[in-house]
Amino acid sequence: MIYSNDNEEKLFRGDESAEDLTGIKGSNTIKDPDDWTTGDEPMTGAQQSYLTTLSTEAGEEFNESLTKAQASKRIEELQHKTGRGLDSE
Repeated sequence: MIYSNDNEEKLFRGDESAEDLTGIKGSNTIKDPDDWTTGDEPMTGAQQSYLTTLSTEAGEEFNESLTKAQASKRIEELQHKTGRGLDSE
């Protein structure tokens, strides 16, 4: 299945699961990153890739040691700074 850039950005941030984006029932709900049971795990490859792009565009340093929850929050911060992904919210 192919997702649009808007949907990919939601997945990178952890806002929605792939099921949420496809309309399949039984999908995950949107949760605050502080409440994620896996939030303390290392960021995902998708988060790392998207954060690298956002950091470059924002002219800010990329921190590769962020957790999943921290990466999600940082993505949101950098999206506000760069304007990327905000039109989809």
